[in-house]
Amino acid sequence: MTFPSSRPAPAFDLFNVYFERIYDPTMHLVFAFDGELDEDILRTATRRLLERDPYLRSRFAEGDGMPRWEETPETEWGRAFVYLPENEEEDRMDANAFPPTTPPAPLDVRCGPQLRITLSRETEGDRVTVTCHHGFCDAGGLRDLARTLFTTYGELLRNPDFRPAPTGWYDRSMHPFLSRFTEEEKQAAQENEEPFVDRWRFPTERTGRGTPRIASRTLSPDRLRRAKAFGKEHGATINDIMIGACYLAFHAVRNDPEDCDAPRSLLTSADLRRHLTVTDRTEEFPPMNLSVAYEVTVTAGGNARLKDVIGQVTAITRKRKAEGAAMGLGCILFYEEICAGGMPAVRQFFDTMMEGYETTGQKNPVFSNIGIFREDEFLPLVGRDGRSLGLTDVCLLPCVCWPYGFLICLSTYRDAMRIVVAYEEGPYLGETVERFLAYVEEYLPW
Repeated sequence: MTFPSSRPAPAFDLFNVYFERIYDPTMHLVFAFDGELDEDILRTATRRLLERDPYLRSRFAEGDGMPRWEETPETEWGRAFVYLPENEEEDRMDANAFPPTTPPAPLDVRCGPQLRITLSRETEGDRVTVTCHHGFCDAGGLRDLARTLFTTYGELLRNPDFRPAPTGWYDRSMHPFLSRFTEEEKQAAQENEEPFVDRWRFPTERTGRGTPRIASRTLSPDRLRRAKAFGKEHGATINDIMIGACYLAFHAVRNDPEDCDAPRSLLTSADLRRHLTVTDRTEEFPPMNLSVAYEVTVTAGGNARLKDVIGQVTAITRKRKAEGAAMGLGCILFYEEICAGGMPAVRQFFDTMMEGYETTGQKNPVFSNIGIFREDEFLPLVGRDGRSLGLTDVCLLPCVCWPYGFLICLSTYRDAMRIVVAYEEGPYLGETVERFLAYVEEYLPW
């Protein structure tokens, strides 16, 4: 009997799959162009990426023992590319809204492949949506994958026989990162790692599932300039400022007197790619999970403004940055230790986590800064008519949450900051989400 080629799923992949118990881990990176790409070449580029990376053409397989990444047959690779002609309404995102108000369909991590490219032909120009599951990679990995896709598309225009260099089965684990530390350093990191404490949650109407929705605000470049000026005055980054504004907006939308002058927390993340060199892997980072989470806890009164809380935020983020290459070490070791106990230990962890949420009704919200998208990351590109294409907009659609999960993300393109929330309406009230975003906008520097 012939078995499919496979490799074990490391701890970060496993945990990011099982977080499906609080949100849909699918992420989408949406690009809006001012013209039409060649759909046949884009389809070929997608296939070449699957040929290149065995993980990308795999499924998350569960059975006896620990889960594995298991290659799928070529007959199943067709799911990786979807073309929607201009008159095709099925599965189309909102034709006139950017970002869309309805997210694309989820990606099934257990079927594979771990990539879906959707080319939607709109009147004003093509949209390309690059979709991945968080179990396969984080937002940084999704961004890198999109860049590789468009690079491959450009190479295929020049040479139809082009194939990117194969990656083979690369090491997706954190072992190369962990090997940089002594046992004493690892033990100290575990002892000093502060456990997450859920202290509040976004207002809900009920628990359960609902209708996926996207809500967003796009802020003018002038707002970014004013935020930078505020940051210079207070020694804060844009990331610090957004964390502070989100914290105050949660205060306002909850309107709960018990929140005043009490510690309340947000979860945020850091991308380890900023602290690792490419020599830790190969010549580049392949798409994978390289982000760690940490908690920001702030105390403020009911009438607090951004200047009143920004010092608390910057103190925490500076402390984390001071950890340098050791940032996230305690978090990584925590996941590794649970996985060492096998799937019974993993399932027990998630059962206990869910029991805590359901018992207390508390789940700290999450803020994620995707960073700045630059045109030269994805361009130049040539369209089907032979002319150069422009990239009019780009946005990440984050994981869709239901109670008690709640996630807000920030990205920036052409100096315009965009805040996006993906949620399920019904459990969450759309009006409340929109009011929250209005508060975030209000608390940012004017």
